[in-house]
Amino acid sequence: MKKKILALLLTGILCASLSACSGAGESASSAGGAAEAASAVETVSAAGAEESQSAADSEAESSGTADTESASGGHYVIATDTAFRPFEYTNADGEMEGIDVDLLAAIAEDQGFTYELQALGWDAAIAACQAGQADGMIAGASITDERKESGWIFSDGYFDATQCFAVSADSDIASFEDAAGTTVAVKTGTLGASYAESLADTYDFTISYFEDSPTMYQAVLGGQCSGCFDDTSIMKAYIQEDGLELKTLDDTQNEGAPYGFAVFSEDKQELIDMFNAGLANIRADGTYDEIIAKYLGE
Repeated sequence: MKKKILALLLTGILCASLSACSGAGESASSAGGAAEAASAVETVSAAGAEESQSAADSEAESSGTADTESASGGHYVIATDTAFRPFEYTNADGEMEGIDVDLLAAIAEDQGFTYELQALGWDAAIAACQAGQADGMIAGASITDERKESGWIFSDGYFDATQCFAVSADSDIASFEDAAGTTVAVKTGTLGASYAESLADTYDFTISYFEDSPTMYQAVLGGQCSGCFDDTSIMKAYIQEDGLELKTLDDTQNEGAPYGFAVFSEDKQELIDMFNAGLANIRADGTYDEIIAKYLGE
């Protein structure tokens, strides 16, 4: 009997022990599972936070890039003449200045683009643009149908210019008729040259071509040519500011044409658009008038 009671007691203790062990295991397992779940949630949350932050950073970077691009109009190479006072010339400090130089600077600032201005000379400036070595040209270039037909793409006009005939200050020539049978000087490829060519047969001119205005003027002063054709404002500026011993003749001006900024490829249309927009803005705010007055006193 005692043995049976003892066996029953041992069986009860064993069951209780097994029951306790089972409960502890389940509790541990539940606790471990909860911990793993919590860890997983934290991992996902952290990954999500990193992803959100990365996306935010990417968006901010993208936004910053877009803002930078929209604020910049690009960088360009602009060709100009070497000596075409008062539109472009080298001052006493060796720096380029003039109406074209200041207008381009004001327009670039207004439109947010940068540029390198290269003083190449008239013919070389055209060649550089046509060869793709320069993006555009500002050099007192008159807007004409002939140039448009040959591939020039012009901006809106920024200065109305006429051409006239000038002779040395002590010359007896007072009209085109008086210069009949003589040689006259022009600058290659300019509207002044075209004007002289249109009169050559009527007044029996022989035409001699030069690369720039100063050299052309020297040909007149040195007696190689009886007179020269050039833009009226250019010659008057040299006469007044440098004491150049020439005189412009009355009643020799043509109807003239406006000057324009030019490109030679449709791929450069954005430059024309920016120039036009900037020109309109500096006309409106008075900057244009200040630049003209600075060089021409108008």
